[in-house]
Amino acid sequence: MTTLASGLDAKVLVLNRVFAAVRVVDARRAFTMLVKDIAEVVSIENGSYASYSFATWAEAAAYQHEHERDQHDWVTTSRFAIAVPKIVRLLGYDRFPREHVKLNRRNIYARDGSRCQYCGKHFSTRELTLDHVRPRVQGGENSWVNLVCACVKCNARKGGRTPEQAGMRLMRQPVKPKRNPAITIRLGSPKYQSWKAFLDEAYWTVELVD
Repeated sequence: MTTLASGLDAKVLVLNRVFAAVRVVDARRAFTMLVKDIAEVVSIENGSYASYSFATWAEAAAYQHEHERDQHDWVTTSRFAIAVPKIVRLLGYDRFPREHVKLNRRNIYARDGSRCQYCGKHFSTRELTLDHVRPRVQGGENSWVNLVCACVKCNARKGGRTPEQAGMRLMRQPVKPKRNPAITIRLGSPKYQSWKAFLDEAYWTVELVD
């Protein structure tokens, strides 16, 4: 069973009042919004949407624990167990997210699938580096289209040269993603399939909140 700590670390998609995705938060933040009555739970059940207040969601916990235990993350204490909602909707907020994908190490690792873009092998994030396709010594900049994941060995082999100069080839040309790449990874998990109905690539760009 999910522990209290890991349950509270689970991710929850936040919608604005008109059901547009605005951000992802952890369960701690989501439950805080529910308890303050500034948000409600949105649950997809048999192809339809159902809404729950914090109180009615807590009341449903016994049924969920008996019949849907493996479908949810759980927050469990000595007194109760409550399922972590996958989606919540803000009741008084109708703004949209900023159109910006943050350029940082985590998002580049996620975009490239933690795979060296030269040798094609998967590595842990601790074993990966960021490589400037066009080296900084040759005027290369920090940008989505000039930064890729590279293992230590390939990065050292390439050095301060372009891939062509080093006789190396990129697996694919780096591009700026349309949505946060970490979100795309989560959508590959059955747990987060309900998010897909609310994610529009035209504007979904916000960064995961850890």
